[in-house]
Amino acid sequence: MRDDRVDHVRHFNRTVAQRIGALSDNFLARHRPMAEARVLWEIGADGCEVRTLRNRLGLDSGHASRLLRSLEADGIAHVEPSPADRRIRVARLTRAGLKEWGEIDRRSDEFAASMLEALGERDRERLVDSMRTVQRLLTASAVEIREADAAGSDARQCLRAYVEELNQRWEAGFDPAAGVSAEPHELTPPAGCFLVAYLHGEPVGCGGVKHLPGGPSDIKRMWVSPAARGLGVGRRLLEALEQRVRDSGAPAARLETNRTLVEAIALYRSAGYREVPAFNDEPFAHHWFEKPLRT
Repeated sequence: MRDDRVDHVRHFNRTVAQRIGALSDNFLARHRPMAEARVLWEIGADGCEVRTLRNRLGLDSGHASRLLRSLEADGIAHVEPSPADRRIRVARLTRAGLKEWGEIDRRSDEFAASMLEALGERDRERLVDSMRTVQRLLTASAVEIREADAAGSDARQCLRAYVEELNQRWEAGFDPAAGVSAEPHELTPPAGCFLVAYLHGEPVGCGGVKHLPGGPSDIKRMWVSPAARGLGVGRRLLEALEQRVRDSGAPAARLETNRTLVEAIALYRSAGYREVPAFNDEPFAHHWFEKPLRT
């Protein structure tokens, strides 16, 4: 892609980097670059696993280690094994680090206020509204959808959350073992596939395809974390699953859903699914949908 939109994005990035002081080694006048201040902030008062730090900030292990060593050398942070699992490293702030964290918080508020003070009230509202939109869209653009092991830890994490949410939203409860099967081996090529959506390295959504010989393929176990809703993750997952159905040569995709999942029902209808008579005996379903797919 090369057009005016790319030029606008690059110019925007340069403007923001300069305005927030990303190029300075004296960020917020605290004698350290922005990257170190950002790591210190993410560690926070409760500490943070190093793996989570890397994922949140998009750092490779070498860069993260250098930043943490610099904070350790300043006496404001230290890294130690987790009490729950010594294979996991946790970064924590020292007493001096907590004081510095509070100072950065105060100065960040002051700096944000200074960006607004130079503007009139109308422009302040326009800037803040635009920032909300940019933040949402940038977060959405960071979501990655990848094929995953349907029996792997990320898939299991998503499916546990999927079952928990159904149990919370439907008074009768949901037992996946009592319904139409969607076992890992049924969601593994060539029988099917399983996709996981990731945001900053953490799983925030999932969905699977179960191929049926000579007929439509079933889309199963679609779920998006509440924290990632509103970013278009569900629609992207659905489109990716439909493409896997097309690639298999199946003539259509179909799915069933519970009446409490009103957001999912709206998504399916807006994506071109039509409601059809029940095509299976899923005891937890109230709606059955199908969508013809052409290769």
